[in-house]
Amino acid sequence: MLVLTRKKDQSIVIGDSIVVRVLSIGNRRVKLGIEAPPSVSVMREEMIELQETARG
Repeated sequence: MLVLTRKKDQSIVIGDSIVVRVLSIGNRRVKLGIEAPPSVSVMREEMIELQETARG
């Protein structure tokens, strides 16, 4: 696992087409913005787990 430190308005680029930007930091939360092409699925981990549980 790669661990990076970023400040507000700084970004991380993944591959050629995915950008993860720190939008805000505060109140024990970090808000991220993710820019990715439509062909890339972006989901929260708990939503993936919920889908897998629903499939049984």
